[in-house]
This record gives sequence, structure tokens and C-alpha cells, in this order.
Amino acid sequence: MGRGIARTALRHGFGVAIFDVNVSAARQVAADAVGSTDEPAAQSADASLVVAGSIADAVAGAAAIIESVVESEPVKAAVLREAAQAADPDALLATNTSTFSIARLAEAGGCPGRLVGMHFFNPAEKMRLVEVAIADGVPDYFVRQCTDLAEALGKIPVLVKDSPGFITSRLGLILGNEAMRLVASGVAAPAAIDVAMRLGYNHPMGPLELADLVGLDARLNNLNALYPALGDDRYRPPQILVDLVSAGHLGRKSGRGFYLYDANGSKLDAPVLTGIGGSE
Repeated sequence: MGRGIARTALRHGFGVAIFDVNVSAARQVAADAVGSTDEPAAQSADASLVVAGSIADAVAGAAAIIESVVESEPVKAAVLREAAQAADPDALLATNTSTFSIARLAEAGGCPGRLVGMHFFNPAEKMRLVEVAIADGVPDYFVRQCTDLAEALGKIPVLVKDSPGFITSRLGLILGNEAMRLVASGVAAPAAIDVAMRLGYNHPMGPLELADLVGLDARLNNLNALYPALGDDRYRPPQILVDLVSAGHLGRKSGRGFYLYDANGSKLDAPVLTGIGGSE
């Protein structure tokens, strides 16, 4: 997600600084972003992308900071704490979480009343929606900064009150869970479920294709956060998902999930028989 957000910002003429604990990964992101960017806006004098040596270096002088690390509350809180301490006090501080409470993250990250949720969608370069999640006590000017930034990135912001899962995760995870349970109980194959949702409901991508795209491990992390937060059995991780992740089948990035993929991440025609999971 950080890669996609950086590309999007660069394409719209922003100066971008990125930091990752894996320096080689950050450098590869920079190379990919610059190499794939040919829009006129990206050629402006203001557009640039640098790899920072630390979080403090990355946020120095920044008007907006977007945290987009793994969906782990302690990890996000640690990154946000370091960013908030080093950033300009008027800089927008946003988290790309899809499930966690913004207020709780802000408290854990030492930035209460300042953090805004800015939930991009995968792939960030193409998906136009950004959920802007607002916790109590956040000033209106931070919210305006967030919506203005989203629009400047070519996105459409949707405001939502801070609540676990916001709008899209609350609805999307239920759909994905039920699709997985249909597979596990033998009602239909993954391809049949995805075709039915694409054609019957005009979804651009079926729920199992989407789960493979975002990563089955990321999907499991989301459910493990949302299920206890809401106490609703509909968000309990399906056993087939737990078993796939345990076996290292994480979706497109690992070459196997509910489908098989080649080395370039393209879906193969051959159906995958998971041999994993059972009815619930």
C-alpha cells in the first residue's frame, strides 16, 4: 500500500519521502515508482521521490505524513509515535489502517486529537475511494487537510466516524467470510463464486480474487482485529482462511491462495484444490 500511495502522490506532482526498515525494499519502491511515472504532473519541479534514512528524516518539513505499515496495532503505534515527535505540529498525521480504532492508535502512538484515518484501497494507484475516519476531538482543520489531500491525489474521500472496520471493512469482510465458507462447505468453487458476484452484483472483482490480491495473511489480521472488537461471530476467521495462511498460501504474493499464480502474479487457468479447511 505504501508503494501505491507513493506512486500516486508522485504522479500528482507531490514531493515524496519514503522510509522502510528494509532499505533495499524502500529503494526498490523508489525505482519502481519513478520508472513507472510518466504523467506530466510528475515531471513538475515539485515532484520528487527520496528514500529517507529514518522516520525523522522522512517527516522533516512534510505537510502530510501517511503511515502505511503492517496491520499490527503495536507496530503502527510505534511508527506513529516516532513520526509525531519529529513532525511539524501542524502537519497532517494519517494512518492507512483498515480496521483499528483511530482514537486507540492515537493514544498508543502519543498523538491524541491529531491522528486521522486515511484508508486507501488496493491498488492505490487505481482505486478512487479513500475512507477518512474521524475520531472525537480531532480539529476540523485536520479533517479538511485530509479531504483536500485525498482530492489532490485524484481520490474521492468519504467521511466516517471512528469505528472498528469503518464502512468498507465491516461490509467487505462479511462478504469475504461467507464466500470462503461456501468454498469450505463445497457449495461452489472459488471461480464460480467470483463470477457470480462480478456478473450478478457488478463487482469489479470477486471476493476471493480480492482476498488473494490483498493477501490472505492481511485478511486474517483484519479479522483477528475486528472479531474481538465487535464481538460478532460473522467476523470470526473461517477455518479455511486460517489453514491457508498456516500453510503459507497467502494469495497472489505467494503464488497460491484460492487460485494459483505465476511468477508475475497473473492468475493461472488451472483451478486450485486447496485440500485445506472444512465446513463450519
